[in-house]
Amino acid sequence: MKLHEGIKGESYLVREVMVADRLTRRLEALGVNEKTKITIMNKKKSGTLIVKVRGTRLALGRSIAEGIEIQPLDGREGTAQ
Repeated sequence: MKLHEGIKGESYLVREVMVADRLTRRLEALGVNEKTKITIMNKKKSGTLIVKVRGTRLALGRSIAEGIEIQPLDGREGTAQ
């Protein structure tokens, strides 16, 4: 599932980051890379997400969130309800 499909307040593991190389490097510098725990703190109607990664809160636009593949921490695949 994509990050923008996640549920507010839930934590996930990043499976894959599929955005432009330059943006991938920037996200890695901020701590967003494969197998990193990410928690969705807030979801705005505009599509912007506030996430917590390694103790830091980040705002990600919908286009970026659509390029981040996640899985639930328990390892189960599924879709957000």
